[in-house]
Amino acid sequence: MSLLTYPMLEQKYVVRSKVDRDERVETELLTMQQCCSVGLLAAMGLMAFSASADADTPPKAVATIGMIADVAANVAGECVAVEAMMASGVDPHLYQASAGDVRSLQQADAILYSGYALEGQLGEVLDKLSEKKLTLAVSSEAIATDDLITTQDVYGIDPHLWMDASLWAKTAVVIADTFSEVAPDCSGDMQARAQAYQDQLVSLHGWIEASIASIPESQRVLVTAHDAFAYYGRAYAIDVAGIQGISTESEAGIADIRDMVDTVVERKVPAVFIESTINPRTVQAVIDAAADKGQVIKIGGELYSDAMGEAETASGTYIGMLVKNTLNIVEALGGQPAAFPDALKDWAFSWGVDIAEN
Repeated sequence: MSLLTYPMLEQKYVVRSKVDRDERVETELLTMQQCCSVGLLAAMGLMAFSASADADTPPKAVATIGMIADVAANVAGECVAVEAMMASGVDPHLYQASAGDVRSLQQADAILYSGYALEGQLGEVLDKLSEKKLTLAVSSEAIATDDLITTQDVYGIDPHLWMDASLWAKTAVVIADTFSEVAPDCSGDMQARAQAYQDQLVSLHGWIEASIASIPESQRVLVTAHDAFAYYGRAYAIDVAGIQGISTESEAGIADIRDMVDTVVERKVPAVFIESTINPRTVQAVIDAAADKGQVIKIGGELYSDAMGEAETASGTYIGMLVKNTLNIVEALGGQPAAFPDALKDWAFSWGVDIAEN
C-alpha cells in the first residue's frame, strides 16, 4: 500500500498565511497580554454583538495546532468555522504569536489549545484569555491523568498525546461539548459527528498496531530527531529513542549523539527518521558516526511530529499524518502495512489514497 499524490481539495478549516505567521511582533504579544482586562473584554463584547447581528455567520473557533483543528473541523461540520493558528512545518514549542494571531484570537468565539506547555510562550496568553473567553485545554480535558507520560524535565508531562490515536480519539467529544456552547442548535449533529470520527480513530489505532507488529522484533526501534513519539511507542509496542528531549528549544549535545550511536549500532537499526519541523543535522550526525563504526543506516523518511503535512493534502489531516508516519516506519524497518480498515476507506477515497491490499 502506498500514499499517492493527493488531489487539491477544499480545506475544511483555515490556516494562517505564511506572511502573517512570519509577522513576528513581540510588542503585539505584550499588548495582548495587557488587553486581557477591561479593554479586551470591551472589544470582545462589540465583536460578539456584531457576530450575533449576522445570523448566517457561524461562530468562529481558533485552534493552536493542526492536530486539534482537524478534529474540530470534523466535529463542527458547517456549524462552527475552524481556523488553525499554526500551519505545516511550524514548531509549537518555539512559536511566537503574530499581530494577525492576536486579532484572530480576539475575534474568536472559542479557543482550543493542547496545553501541558506545548504552546510554549503562547501558554501564558491562553491562560489569561481563558478568564474572559470560552477556552478549552483539549489534552487535559479529554485525557485522564493516568494515561499521561511524565517526564523529568521542565514539562513534567509529555504533551505529544496525538501520537496515540486511541487517546486522541477522546478529544472529539470534549470539542463537541465546547462547540455546543457557541452553536447550541447544532449540538446533536456535532455529537453524532464526534462519535463517528472517534470510531474512525479507533480503527486507525488498530491498523497502526497491526502494521507495527509486522516489523521484526529486533528492528522495532524508532529513532527520531526529538522525543515526540513516546505515546506512539507505548501504544504500538515499538521502542522509541529521540536524539534530543521533548522540547526543541535546546539542541542535542555531543553526548546525546554518542549515546544514540551506541544504541543504533547495538540494535543494528536499519533506518532513522527526520522530522518535518526539525533541522535534520543531528540525525545526519548519528548516521555519519554509526558509519564510522561499520553500521550503515539510511534515512527512513520524514515523520510528522509537532505539525501535520501541507494543507490540502492527505498528510495535512490528522488521520493522514499518522497513516504516512506509520507507512514510513513500517517500510523502512522491514515490516508490511496491514490491510486498510473499512472504517477509513471513505477517508482514503476522498483524499485519493491507494488502499490496495498487499
